[in-house]
Amino acid sequence: MTRIRHLIIGMAMACVACAAQAADQTTPPQNAQLQQKEIAKGDPARWYQDDATAAAQLRTLRKEIGAALAEANIACKQGPAAERGRCMQEARATYQQDMANAAQIRAENHPH
Repeated sequence: MTRIRHLIIGMAMACVACAAQAADQTTPPQNAQLQQKEIAKGDPARWYQDDATAAAQLRTLRKEIGAALAEANIACKQGPAAERGRCMQEARATYQQDMANAAQIRAENHPH
Protein backbone atom coordinates (compact mmCIF):
# COMPACT_ATOMS: atom_id res chain seq x y z
CA MET A 1 0.00 0.00 0.00
CA THR A 2 1.40 3.42 -0.85
CA ARG A 3 2.06 6.12 1.71
CA ILE A 4 -0.75 8.30 0.38
CA ARG A 5 -3.20 5.47 0.98
CA HIS A 6 -1.89 5.12 4.54
CA LEU A 7 -2.32 8.87 4.93
CA ILE A 8 -5.87 8.74 3.60
CA ILE A 9 -6.76 5.79 5.83
CA GLY A 10 -5.35 7.66 8.82
CA MET A 11 -7.34 10.76 7.90
CA ALA A 12 -10.50 8.67 7.53
CA MET A 13 -9.97 7.12 10.95
CA ALA A 14 -9.49 10.54 12.46
CA CYS A 15 -12.67 11.74 10.74
CA VAL A 16 -14.61 8.83 12.21
CA ALA A 17 -13.34 9.72 15.67
CA CYS A 18 -14.25 13.37 15.14
CA ALA A 19 -17.70 12.48 13.82
CA ALA A 20 -18.40 10.32 16.84
CA GLN A 21 -17.44 13.18 19.13
CA ALA A 22 -19.38 15.71 17.05
CA ALA A 23 -22.57 13.66 17.31
CA ASP A 24 -23.01 15.06 20.80
CA GLN A 25 -22.76 18.65 19.57
CA THR A 26 -25.23 20.67 17.54
CA THR A 27 -24.34 22.70 14.49
CA PRO A 28 -25.49 26.32 14.55
CA PRO A 29 -28.52 26.75 12.24
CA GLN A 30 -26.77 29.16 9.87
CA ASN A 31 -23.88 26.71 9.44
CA ALA A 32 -26.26 23.81 8.91
CA GLN A 33 -28.03 25.75 6.15
CA LEU A 34 -24.75 26.54 4.42
CA GLN A 35 -23.67 22.91 4.71
CA GLN A 36 -26.92 21.72 3.16
CA LYS A 37 -26.51 24.15 0.23
CA GLU A 38 -22.95 22.95 -0.38
CA ILE A 39 -23.99 19.29 -0.19
CA ALA A 40 -26.82 19.91 -2.66
CA LYS A 41 -24.33 21.35 -5.19
CA GLY A 42 -22.27 18.16 -5.11
CA ASP A 43 -18.51 17.83 -5.20
CA PRO A 44 -16.58 20.60 -6.97
CA ALA A 45 -15.25 19.51 -10.37
CA ARG A 46 -11.72 20.46 -9.31
CA TRP A 47 -11.70 17.53 -6.90
CA TYR A 48 -11.63 15.19 -9.88
CA GLN A 49 -8.99 16.98 -11.92
CA ASP A 50 -5.43 15.80 -11.55
CA ASP A 51 -2.75 18.38 -10.89
CA ALA A 52 -1.01 19.07 -14.19
CA THR A 53 2.57 19.46 -12.96
CA ALA A 54 4.86 17.78 -10.47
CA ALA A 55 5.04 21.05 -8.51
CA ALA A 56 1.24 21.25 -8.27
CA GLN A 57 1.06 17.61 -7.21
CA LEU A 58 3.65 18.21 -4.52
CA ARG A 59 1.84 21.33 -3.32
CA THR A 60 -1.43 19.37 -3.04
CA LEU A 61 0.30 16.50 -1.24
CA ARG A 62 1.80 18.91 1.30
CA LYS A 63 -1.66 20.38 1.94
CA GLU A 64 -3.03 16.86 2.46
CA ILE A 65 -0.22 16.00 4.87
CA GLY A 66 -0.92 19.20 6.83
CA ALA A 67 -4.65 18.44 6.91
CA ALA A 68 -3.91 14.92 8.16
CA LEU A 69 -1.85 16.40 11.01
CA ALA A 70 -4.64 18.82 11.93
CA GLU A 71 -7.21 16.02 11.98
CA ALA A 72 -4.91 13.75 13.97
CA ASN A 73 -4.36 16.52 16.54
CA ILE A 74 -8.12 16.94 16.93
CA ALA A 75 -8.55 13.20 17.37
CA CYS A 76 -5.71 13.11 19.91
CA LYS A 77 -7.22 15.94 21.93
CA GLN A 78 -10.53 14.11 22.07
CA GLY A 79 -8.91 10.87 23.22
CA PRO A 80 -8.02 9.83 26.76
CA ALA A 81 -5.85 12.37 28.56
CA ALA A 82 -3.32 9.70 29.51
CA GLU A 83 -2.65 8.93 25.83
CA ARG A 84 -2.85 12.48 24.48
CA GLY A 85 0.85 13.37 24.63
CA ARG A 86 1.98 10.17 22.96
CA CYS A 87 -0.74 10.46 20.34
CA MET A 88 0.24 14.03 19.42
CA GLN A 89 3.92 13.11 19.40
CA GLU A 90 3.22 10.26 16.96
CA ALA A 91 1.11 12.57 14.79
CA ARG A 92 3.93 15.13 14.62
CA ALA A 93 6.48 12.42 13.83
CA THR A 94 4.31 11.06 11.01
CA TYR A 95 3.84 14.60 9.68
CA GLN A 96 7.58 15.28 9.72
CA GLN A 97 8.37 11.96 8.07
CA ASP A 98 5.73 12.46 5.37
CA MET A 99 6.88 16.03 4.67
CA ALA A 100 10.50 14.88 4.45
CA ASN A 101 9.48 12.17 1.98
CA ALA A 102 6.86 14.20 0.09
CA ALA A 103 8.74 14.16 -3.21
CA GLN A 104 9.16 10.38 -3.03
CA ILE A 105 5.50 9.89 -2.06
CA ARG A 106 4.45 12.06 -5.01
CA ALA A 107 6.65 10.08 -7.38
CA GLU A 108 5.20 6.77 -6.13
CA ASN A 109 1.65 8.01 -6.68
CA HIS A 110 2.30 9.77 -10.01
CA PRO A 111 4.87 7.62 -11.79
CA HIS A 112 4.56 9.36 -15.16
